Amino acid sequence: MGRDEMTELKDLERRVQKLEAQIEIRELATAYAVACDEHDMDRLVSLFTEDAVFDSPSGLMMANGRQAINDMFIEMFKIRGPGYHWTHDVFVRVDDGDLNRATGTVLSHAETCPADTVSLAAMKYNDVYRREDGVWRFAKREINFLYYVPVTDYHKSLTSPQRFYAGGEWRDADYPEKLPVWKAFDATYKS
Repeated sequence: MGRDEMTELKDLERRVQKLEAQIEIRELATAYAVACDEHDMDRLVSLFTEDAVFDSPSGLMMANGRQAINDMFIEMFKIRGPGYHWTHDVFVRVDDGDLNRATGTVLSHAETCPADTVSLAAMKYNDVYRREDGVWRFAKREINFLYYVPVTDYHKSLTSPQRFYAGGEWRDADYPEKLPVWKAFDATYKS
């Protein structure tokens, strides 16, 4: 086998590894949704690295390390009844320099019932993934809410920046109004 053929073979192997990583990370995102809905704590925490970070711009969901993530979800699930999460688009970018690292964005919705209030949520997760011992896990997961509203208020949820109902109070949504590109569009085209 010549040098060019060896280079092509190595390139093909690398591309296959990246495709396999993308598939496994998509499955990781789905496993997270299922574990949340089933309140399967063992499965849920196994999806995170030992040093993982869970974060949110609102500051309401923050935890550093697998044990803290476990504790955070236990407290949340204590007041939440049945829920249903569904994952939509999953964008994965595998690090060219280290095939055991990747970043991604996951778009999803959820039907939940915190404190006996049936609610709807639209979320965007910004993730960092790391493969450990051949298994992909979340090294960082940041949840951003487009809205999280009681179903009785859904019909008016996109007409105000205060689309995030948590702890008995309305808060500004995490996005899109806070995004630099959104602000730039408004400054350019709405002024």
